[in-house]
Amino acid sequence: MDPLILHALLMLVAWLVLAPLGILLARFFKITPRQDWPRQLDNRFWWYGHLICMYGAVGLAGLAVWTAVSTTGGFELSLHAAFGSMAVGLAVLQVLSGWLRGSKGGPTDRRAARNDPSTWRGDHYDMTARRIAFEAWHKVAGYGVLLLALAAAASGLELLGWLQPFLAWLVALPLLFLLVYGVLQRAGFAKDTYRAIWGPDEAHPGNRRGPGRR
Repeated sequence: MDPLILHALLMLVAWLVLAPLGILLARFFKITPRQDWPRQLDNRFWWYGHLICMYGAVGLAGLAVWTAVSTTGGFELSLHAAFGSMAVGLAVLQVLSGWLRGSKGGPTDRRAARNDPSTWRGDHYDMTARRIAFEAWHKVAGYGVLLLALAAAASGLELLGWLQPFLAWLVALPLLFLLVYGVLQRAGFAKDTYRAIWGPDEAHPGNRRGPGRR
């Protein structure tokens, strides 16, 4: 296979398959359809799925960059290279920021005693300024990576002469993502992360911040 075609294929899977799937899992499957919420809390299905998709996307993107650079002998000054570098760079920052999101806390934290609320403290459970800033950054940067990746894909296909199979997927996959996103949103699958983990009890500090969080 032509190394540049392989580069395009790896990037397509990373940013048009894995990354959108990771977003859908995180937004719409914090509570799964058969989960008996709120008696069953903190379902980690979405969390592990999100991590696998996002780490997989960054890994494939890194491999794709190596494939292109080793073939061309270095980075080229082009719109495609600029968009691609920004997308990969922002994605790496996303991964690194995940390690800086702070502690979890709450009654199910491994350091907590279930019957002693004083041991439940944590950045997520208490919704500290650090956690609020992380959530805002993570959401904006995540969608930003997708937009930059789309721009990189379009400019890359232009360099390859708009290869028909890739062009079809470039159009079809984002449209499919938007369709699934819209259907799940209208069906009410978007759930508040905090309530999905700890339930709706107003005794939990994050539930007193008001509606509208995701």
